[in-house]
Amino acid sequence: MADETALVRFDDVGMRYDGGAEVLHGVSFSLAPGSYHFLTGPSGAGKSTLLRLLYLAQRPTAGQISLFGRDVRELGRADRARMRQRMGVVFQDFRLLPHLSVFDNVALPLRILKAPEAEIRRDVGELLAWVGLGEHEAASPATLSGGQQQRLAIARAVVVRPRLLLADEPTGNLDAEMGLKLMHLFEELNKLGTTIVIATHDTTLLARFRHPRLVLTEGRLKTMPPAPPPRGPVVQRTAPVAPRAEDTRGEGRS
Repeated sequence: MADETALVRFDDVGMRYDGGAEVLHGVSFSLAPGSYHFLTGPSGAGKSTLLRLLYLAQRPTAGQISLFGRDVRELGRADRARMRQRMGVVFQDFRLLPHLSVFDNVALPLRILKAPEAEIRRDVGELLAWVGLGEHEAASPATLSGGQQQRLAIARAVVVRPRLLLADEPTGNLDAEMGLKLMHLFEELNKLGTTIVIATHDTTLLARFRHPRLVLTEGRLKTMPPAPPPRGPVVQRTAPVAPRAEDTRGEGRS
């Protein structure tokens, strides 16, 4: 029986590109609100395709997908846009807007939600400082290094405290220290109720941050328990995402 309380549900989903080979085969799983999963598997297994289906960039060629209790087949363009406002997405190619400054790239999701400008200035400034970009607020994204661009993309994705966060290899261009710092940011968001799916090949992250795994192999998915824990102490960090009483982010604003 289908889980009607799930935030995300895939029922026998398949995906085929332009009549070619099927990339996803009979994929079924559900994600409870506030859950945290790693999406793993070899290159070409279908991880990026699954993420594109989750953020409504593509439609499946078979099966049914439900997000936030809605069958995505029933969504019009405006409904899909509103649903994306509940999501944060970290793309592998970052997709930064070159005509906007570093500050304005991160502020854009809040402005779409019509957040007060004083709140935007405060929250974006705090987040940029925390990811090490506080001195680059006025810069163009094109002047940043690859690692800095990745941190900028992550800041933009999390600034609205989304209900669903999707990240495709979010630590791929980062050094170990910054990668761990940003993973702790995701942990703090998850504690506030954000449902998280992170695609990664990094076995160190899988062992240190012990969450269930969605494992794709040749387009077929298995749900697996967390990886074995690492040896040695784990350093905890605090991220700047403490909730405020009036916070309604990730739900959209009228």
